[in-house]
Amino acid sequence: MNITIIIGWVLAFGLTVFGIMNGGQISNFIDPASIMITVGGTFGGLIASFPISTLKSLPTLFKIAFLPPKYNPQKYIDEIVEYARVARSQGILTLEDSANKAKDPFMKKSLLLLVDANDTEKIREMLEEAISFTDERHANNRAFFEKGVALAPAFGMLGTLVGLINMLAVMNENPEGLGQSMATALVTTFYGSLLANVIFAPLDSALKSANDDEILCMQIICQGSMAIAAGFNPALIREKLEFMLADKDIKKEEKSEG
Repeated sequence: MNITIIIGWVLAFGLTVFGIMNGGQISNFIDPASIMITVGGTFGGLIASFPISTLKSLPTLFKIAFLPPKYNPQKYIDEIVEYARVARSQGILTLEDSANKAKDPFMKKSLLLLVDANDTEKIREMLEEAISFTDERHANNRAFFEKGVALAPAFGMLGTLVGLINMLAVMNENPEGLGQSMATALVTTFYGSLLANVIFAPLDSALKSANDDEILCMQIICQGSMAIAAGFNPALIREKLEFMLADKDIKKEEKSEG
């Protein structure tokens, strides 16, 4: 569970309400017309900007944002080092059984490519293309929320302009109501900023983080597979792959490898 989104939303909305109530009234920030323009306009623009296939994937994207898949880079390194030991002692062809037992689809494909004795550079090219396509596909999915970050303030400003136009149109007839009309006009900007920075931006960041974790593990698999194909010592493979991790994420191994 991505608890930081929940904590962030509670803090953002809670402190915003606290700020409103500190000298003001919550009713001053509730305006149905402003909500319809900002929220309705934003989601209308989003629907118009993306194909049905992207909209259908939204439940899955929300699930990933709140319940991101767990990727453990160190675990992938440990698995690759073990595969390197097997290949070094028994030959690369014996990795076929390991490949069939691999839970990660990308790991399985990488090992099977090694077993098939394909050209090493060709394998590298195929794996790197797969990583690139995965990253691009995830970026296309995140584009919905990135677009929301841009559209929400724009429709908030649009609502403000609508309110100002309506206010100026009746200014001579009801000059006493200018203050209230101005406040109503500005509420839409408030809605737009809140929607963009508290809803869309955190969801986009959560998806970006999940993507980065997956891509890192795919890159570890790619580099590890190439090292196995080159016949590197398992200990050297571990050292090579751990360069891709932050120091705090590296599990110290007490036993030697050879």
